[in-house]
Amino acid sequence: MPEGDSVYKAAAKLRAALDQQVLTRTDFRVPAFATLDLSGQTVTSVVPRGKHLLIRVAEGTDTAAVDAAAAPAPAPTPAGDPGSGLTIHSHLKMEGVWQIYGAGERWRKPSYLARGVLSTASKTAVGFELGLLEVVPTASEDSIVGHLGPDLLGPDWDADLALANLLSDPARPVALALLDQRNLAGLGNVFANELSFLRGVRPQTPIGEIADPKRLVALAFKAIMVNKDRPIRNLTGLPRGKPRYWVHGRRGEACLRCGTRIESDQLGTGPTDTRYMWWCPSCQK
Repeated sequence: MPEGDSVYKAAAKLRAALDQQVLTRTDFRVPAFATLDLSGQTVTSVVPRGKHLLIRVAEGTDTAAVDAAAAPAPAPTPAGDPGSGLTIHSHLKMEGVWQIYGAGERWRKPSYLARGVLSTASKTAVGFELGLLEVVPTASEDSIVGHLGPDLLGPDWDADLALANLLSDPARPVALALLDQRNLAGLGNVFANELSFLRGVRPQTPIGEIADPKRLVALAFKAIMVNKDRPIRNLTGLPRGKPRYWVHGRRGEACLRCGTRIESDQLGTGPTDTRYMWWCPSCQK
């Protein structure tokens, strides 16, 4: 699943193609919004929020059609006013990707995989295999991302709040605590495994038992910040052609530090809380 740094880069590409541009065509290939047409509206901003992408369109759009198409339960009132207009909300999940094309350029993926198409006079953004695509009033954004903790790559980043959130359940395994987007937004399985290795703790260790958890939060921020502008994520710092990860996905391979074979297992208590974890039994005591 794409993590916060990947979503940040996707937002940058979408922003370069769409920001302040008038939409000449929109095609939402999901039943609830299949008849919605936002052509003629202007994209005012593209914002990454953890693993979520928010594409906002200009004020003046008729929100009644969106309200009718969306879930019947009313959205909770957000804290503050993020603005009027509409927000195109997408989540990449496992396979999703936004690709940018020039006018008339042939798509690199089959059209039947497209879930959303946003065109301007010169560019087309196509969302393929998106795990979630919906359109909501911008004033109701809090109903979809308001539960998230401070965003490691966002203006709301607050290390002290993230630390307090993580330690609110001291018995929870460190990897699962890092993956909980309510604690801090943006980390996925790769970062959870790599951060555990870099701090010398096994992913199963209760977060309340690790030494100096403040350093873990600081390292999480540094690791994702370093990678937000890299074309390819790299957490080892090794040159191209060498392993990019210390432990993630490397079961049975030699640890890059000590040579011990990397181990792995599942961690979690249910279908929505189960993840694969990797660790070095020597480096991570």
